[in-house]
Amino acid sequence: MEPHNDGWLYSGSACERLSNKSAIGRRMGDKLLLSSAEVIFCHNHRHLDWPYDNWFKDEIIKNPDLINESIIIEALRVPGNKLKLIQILGEEENILFSEGTWGLRWSSNNHPRNDEPESEVRWFHSSDLIEREKLLLWAENVNMKGRKAEVLIVDNEQAVVTYNITSENPRGNLLPPSKNVIDSISNYKRSVVDNGRIFLDYNNEWPCEQIGIDYGKGRIIDEVSEHFITQDVSKWSLEVRVFANLLERGLHPRPGFKYGTQWRCYDQKIGTDHAPWLIVNPSTSKVDWESACLASRLASGVNKIWLQPLEINSKWYYLGIVRPPANSRWTNPVKK
Repeated sequence: MEPHNDGWLYSGSACERLSNKSAIGRRMGDKLLLSSAEVIFCHNHRHLDWPYDNWFKDEIIKNPDLINESIIIEALRVPGNKLKLIQILGEEENILFSEGTWGLRWSSNNHPRNDEPESEVRWFHSSDLIEREKLLLWAENVNMKGRKAEVLIVDNEQAVVTYNITSENPRGNLLPPSKNVIDSISNYKRSVVDNGRIFLDYNNEWPCEQIGIDYGKGRIIDEVSEHFITQDVSKWSLEVRVFANLLERGLHPRPGFKYGTQWRCYDQKIGTDHAPWLIVNPSTSKVDWESACLASRLASGVNKIWLQPLEINSKWYYLGIVRPPANSRWTNPVKK
């Protein structure tokens, strides 16, 4: 092999097979351009020699992410997927992709020569903080092309897990409380219970099921609900603004304490079905991939979708980090 820009040109006997069958690298005449991470994959799984004796040590000094990149490639390719890395993608291949995309994935039954990519891929280390707004915009751009937005997370044990990134639009069929309803609730007799919760004493039928929880002959509301009812909109905190948006969407938010989130959200009357969504506290400013993956796995285990609210240009969006079906969970054979 010989160096070429940020990659390595291979001209050995396996060139045709690697290119046509496995769609590895990029053809350049009768040679094949491989990224350094692809060189590692081909050495481990296609029996290619290193370019020279100390090549691996030299390359990881130049690129500290190289080992993780090779692990991600392994996780995607060992199950049979084809993968094109943006790093070495040529203009002649004429494949569109979104800003921030690291690679393009095809399923084992398809090929870049004939088919559109099934997904666009990014990877992160489990300790990386999530740039939520950028991640949401990336996922929306990818989804608009009819592709999945996939992220692969690698940890310190070199294990890989896969998640799909979505821009969710949670909607329910409940009527949001009107101004008259909110005004009437604000006039009920109240007394403090604990930790900012309020007990409302009312005589007639409670006018809005989405607000508060029945207790005896009254209703207990938390601080977020209390501020939603009594404060001017200009004074609402992030939590109250999200709560208001969930109500506008016809949803019924209830405490999500037992799921480790701010709310669990029902899309219809409680008792009809389970709550489809778990909503994270929007004030949580820093979230790393380790905690997000843990939360998403928990949500998946109880048939719910983990959502992170994001306010962009005065509009609320809901970032979903979703555990994919079992046949799309790309992982790698961890070597102990």
